[in-house]
Amino acid sequence: MTNAVLTRREGSALIAQINNSARRNAIAKEHCEALSAALADASQDPSIRALIITGDETAFCAGADIVAAAQAAAAAQQSGETPNPAESTMLPQLNALVTEIRAAEIPVIAAVEGAAAGAGASLAFACDLIVAAEESYFTLPFGKIGLIPDGGVSLTALASVGRHRALALALLQDKLGVAEAEAAGIVAKRAPQGQALETALQLAQRLHIAPRDALAKAKEAVNRTALVQLDEQLAWEEPTQYAQMDSAGHREGVMAFLEKRPARFD
Repeated sequence: MTNAVLTRREGSALIAQINNSARRNAIAKEHCEALSAALADASQDPSIRALIITGDETAFCAGADIVAAAQAAAAAQQSGETPNPAESTMLPQLNALVTEIRAAEIPVIAAVEGAAAGAGASLAFACDLIVAAEESYFTLPFGKIGLIPDGGVSLTALASVGRHRALALALLQDKLGVAEAEAAGIVAKRAPQGQALETALQLAQRLHIAPRDALAKAKEAVNRTALVQLDEQLAWEEPTQYAQMDSAGHREGVMAFLEKRPARFD
């Protein structure tokens, strides 16, 4: 895929827009790699104060691109190879992106319209600030395809909402609407429908309130406490998720998704 992420400069912010509207901005390897590249570019430019990650008016990100992952696994099987999830999925690239967001010296803002689901929620929760439009929501439906929450979201959600609310999101897989997310302190700014990006740009302009290096150290001060276990969590998640990908439950969940039917779990 070309143009996996579209970037443009607006004032002192760099906007990185996930470009996969046909699949509600689901992400694959190339999207994670392009977002990492955009973050690196923004971090190296002293005139940029923030990276804004967004989708479009229909969805921020619907999660991992299951179709792309299934096609990669099928291609490996057809060539006589045993599918390697580290190669057929984008989990290594997503984990690298999440780590880079935490370490970046500039704030990273998620401008959310519609769904931030699965890996999309992982990406949003990894960001430093979240702007969410009126009809947006967050959900962790990993269990519906026999998987665990990944991309560090079990830790970043826990840091934001507490243990029992994080468990409810992971186990019951309910939608967390913008009103509840705002009340929980997850959403830094609530925006009218269709204006999440514009509101995020306004928020980015407020970052001129302090020197760039002071903002970097303020971010580090919070994250070195709140996310001190992120590396350990990601290191545990990855092999655990690969084991789940080899399970009957995952195979049934993916087939149900591809066949557009309810999954039949024992």
